[in-house]
Amino acid sequence: MVKPKKEAKFVMAHCLEGYTTNFPIEYLYDENSILAYKMNGEIIPKRHGFPIRLVIPSLYAWKSAKYLEALEFMDKNVKGFWELRGYHDIGDPWKEERFSED
Repeated sequence: MVKPKKEAKFVMAHCLEGYTTNFPIEYLYDENSILAYKMNGEIIPKRHGFPIRLVIPSLYAWKSAKYLEALEFMDKNVKGFWELRGYHDIGDPWKEERFSED
């Protein structure tokens, strides 16, 4: 239902208590990525990410953020919580992108 502007190339996931994570927008459109608000037919429980959990199975787990409260669409990449602390901006496990080369 959301139609980001064509300039949007990156997404910042904003979660409760200030956690953030960034990723290229194409991962949001991947057929395996989901925004989960239910689990087993029930509202997703807090321990699993209420109110919404972002799941990006093609990236390392820190990109699958719990407690999502907003998605920010950006034209430039901005580092999130773990990325500011040395984790890789993308986090593709097939490329072993765990830590930043910066």
